[in-house]
Amino acid sequence: MRLALEEAERAALSGDVPVGAVVLAADGTVLSTGHNEREATGDPTAHAEVLAIRRAAAQLSDSAAAGAGKGGSGRRAGEWRLTGCTLVVTLEPCTMCAGAIVQSRVDRVVYGARDEKAGAAGSLWDVVRDRRLNHRPEVILGVLEAECAKQLTDFFRDR
Repeated sequence: MRLALEEAERAALSGDVPVGAVVLAADGTVLSTGHNEREATGDPTAHAEVLAIRRAAAQLSDSAAAGAGKGGSGRRAGEWRLTGCTLVVTLEPCTMCAGAIVQSRVDRVVYGARDEKAGAAGSLWDVVRDRRLNHRPEVILGVLEAECAKQLTDFFRDR
C-alpha cells in the first residue's frame, strides 16, 4: 500500500485525483504500478487501477513471449488473465474499475479508503463480489485507510 500511496502522490502532482495502484504477482513481486492520469492524458478511463491492470497484463504477456521455448513463465504470449495477482489501490474501485478487475481475473483486491459516493467493492455497490458474475476476487479493505483517506481529503481541501 505504501507504493500505491507514492503513486497517488504522483497523480496529485499532475493535478489528478490522488489514487494509486499496484499489481503484485502471486509471489509478491511488483508487476506494475499506476496512478490516475485523466487530467494528464484527457482520457476518462485513465484510472489508476485500469492503467496498472493494462501494464501488468502487458508485462506478463511480454515475459511469456520472452520465455517461450525456454521453459517460460507458464503463461502464453498474449495472455491477459491476471490469475494469482493482487491489485492494491488507495481508494475503493469505481464501477468501471471493478468491471476491469473482474474481467482481468485478478484474484485479490486490497484497498485503503472507502468511497461512499462511487465505490463498487462494498460501499455503494459490490460489483467485484456479485455472485452473478463468473469471477469474484477476494476483497481486503481498510489497509492504511486513514492515510489513504487523508491524502484524498487534503487534495480536495486544497482545491
